[in-house]
Amino acid sequence: MTRSIRYLMCAPDHYDIDYIINPWMSGNVHRLNQGLASQQWQQLYATVRQYAQVERVKPERGWPDMVFTANAGMVLDRTVILSTFRHPERQGEQQYFEAWFASQGYIVRKLPDGMAFEGAGDALLDRAGRWLWAGYGFRTALEAHPLLASLLDLEVLSLHLVDNRFYHLDTCFCPLSNGYLLYYPNAFDTYSNRTIEMRVPEDKRIAIGEADALNFACNAVDMDGTFVVNRVSAELRDTLEARGFAVIDLDLSEFIKAGGAAKCLTLRLTEQLSPETVEKVAVCSRSISFEGQLLDGNLLNEMLDTIVSGGGSFQIEQFQLGEQRLNPSSVKLHVCAASALELDDILSQLIARGATSADEFVRNADLQSVVQAGVAPEEFYVTSIYPTEVLVCGEWLPVFNQRMDGTIAVTGTEAGQPRAVCRLIRDLQVGELVVCGLQGVRTVRQPARERSPQEFSFMGSSISSERRVELAVDRIAWELRQVRDRGGKTIVVAGPVVIHTGCGPHLASLVREGYVQGILGGNAIAVHDLEQTLYGTSLGVDLQRGQAVKGGHRHHLKTINLIRQHGSIAAAVEAGAISSGIFYECVRRGIPFALAGSIRDDGPLPETQMDLMQAQADYAELAKGADIILMLSTMLHSIGVGNMTPAGVKLICVDINPAVVTKLADRGSLESVGIVTDVGLFLSLLVQQLYRMEKPAPIEQI
Repeated sequence: MTRSIRYLMCAPDHYDIDYIINPWMSGNVHRLNQGLASQQWQQLYATVRQYAQVERVKPERGWPDMVFTANAGMVLDRTVILSTFRHPERQGEQQYFEAWFASQGYIVRKLPDGMAFEGAGDALLDRAGRWLWAGYGFRTALEAHPLLASLLDLEVLSLHLVDNRFYHLDTCFCPLSNGYLLYYPNAFDTYSNRTIEMRVPEDKRIAIGEADALNFACNAVDMDGTFVVNRVSAELRDTLEARGFAVIDLDLSEFIKAGGAAKCLTLRLTEQLSPETVEKVAVCSRSISFEGQLLDGNLLNEMLDTIVSGGGSFQIEQFQLGEQRLNPSSVKLHVCAASALELDDILSQLIARGATSADEFVRNADLQSVVQAGVAPEEFYVTSIYPTEVLVCGEWLPVFNQRMDGTIAVTGTEAGQPRAVCRLIRDLQVGELVVCGLQGVRTVRQPARERSPQEFSFMGSSISSERRVELAVDRIAWELRQVRDRGGKTIVVAGPVVIHTGCGPHLASLVREGYVQGILGGNAIAVHDLEQTLYGTSLGVDLQRGQAVKGGHRHHLKTINLIRQHGSIAAAVEAGAISSGIFYECVRRGIPFALAGSIRDDGPLPETQMDLMQAQADYAELAKGADIILMLSTMLHSIGVGNMTPAGVKLICVDINPAVVTKLADRGSLESVGIVTDVGLFLSLLVQQLYRMEKPAPIEQI
């Protein structure tokens, strides 16, 4: 018997399920067996009294969840941090718990009004008293954690709960005697699991599966090795007993209906710190501001979703709504995260969407030297597709050659002025200065605006289904013609499906009529196009009849051999060996193309660049200055080109696979659109529409 341990409990005289504030309550409203609940509570009460002292607080009518005393507050020595319940359904309990603690001589502390904190449900001391584990995500605000660290003078480790079935930390996390920890990893995000793993040695961590978690195996009472729990699997029982714990399981099913078990029904009153503890909290925060079409453009919702999904929390410090729909609005947010790493991840996404620092003094960018060629400093800033500026010597410098997933190098010009340029990691040279961290970095986002009826207005990060193909094609055709007529640049990224579907002639006609200023692809698109010209087949299949040709499997190799014999595609065209097709038209019109090789390529063709880095450079050079990039059914090449394309370029991705167009749309560009359809149908309709625009009279099916 360990009478030095004391708990607070509350009899279930008025316990019921009158409302729904967690998933466990759903479907259980007023479906409680009162007699059985009382019997189960009495059994828990009697069991705990065998090993510890138990104090009781009077239950109050109208507050059915008072039985869950773990949520009354967080106790340390003779101080209690009183809970501030998130839901109104429980807020009335606070006055009764406050009165009880005051009557017992405790120092009662409260967090600021509106600062959600739900006591020992979300604040669990390491059993050795070295630090406090604090949960957030559903009931307790992350902003409460620094206050706990300050009030209690101890280290707080923040854990982000991501599964709403485990809405309190004590439903999925149980610090045990002798340094052990029982927990359900899937209830936490990646950062939190990493925090747990860094703090608790592997041989002390007892990770449980979903079945035990749903039986509330972690919602248990550990009294110096006596482990009282609702239910555990035989495997978990063996694990606990092998580590010296005496497991006592009790049926608490009537309380699980409301989302609680043994731990929720008890509040430990004897909590002490280890002498080695220090005040320390990992929670980091920073103020940022936005300006633009926050409501009309849904930008504010996107920003707040980014913060929450990244494991952070926010407070709106200022909000100014534009007087008219097209007037910009502004907002200042205070963003918190459980660690500097999480905060940086969140802020980098917000900066990419146009956020700027709201600190009183914006500091110059942190520039660190490259000490090994092709290796960036550890904390280097990762670029996005949006135009970026960096603050150097008090001056905002535009970043040249903007692209996704690069670094920012600051170099000197011949005139001695600093210049910022986007550079791939592999291209960094020793001694160059690279922007690190987020200070002194901002992106420039174009404000949303009204479009004229004639403007190409469907570009809005949308994904069109096949039912909208004809409408989308009409608008794309209009835009392609506008680009051509003003001397602009349209680049096509094409996969071999263009040939397999029989629409190679359509793409060839786009090249011939001046709608295409460059083609990017792999070895396959060129080989199959040339094979079609020479043999009328693609991979040995007759494209007219859709049937395999006897001996046709040799056609693609014979095609490669012929081109290699001439030395290049251009030489084969000039010699008359190739007389039609996409690459014939490219050669005849002087349209450049770049072919990137892969491990699966046959041949390859002489023009196919098998050096991956050089192929990327060729792609980037050819795509530079593009107004439109039309991506036709080639996932890897499309994604690669998308990553090297800055904002402002209109991306049109056509693929039968929705995942491909979604991937491109996820870049966040406002100028991208995905069309889920067969590329053959799309190109056929596109060419027809362009012909109608050139020749208003009806034309025959192409």
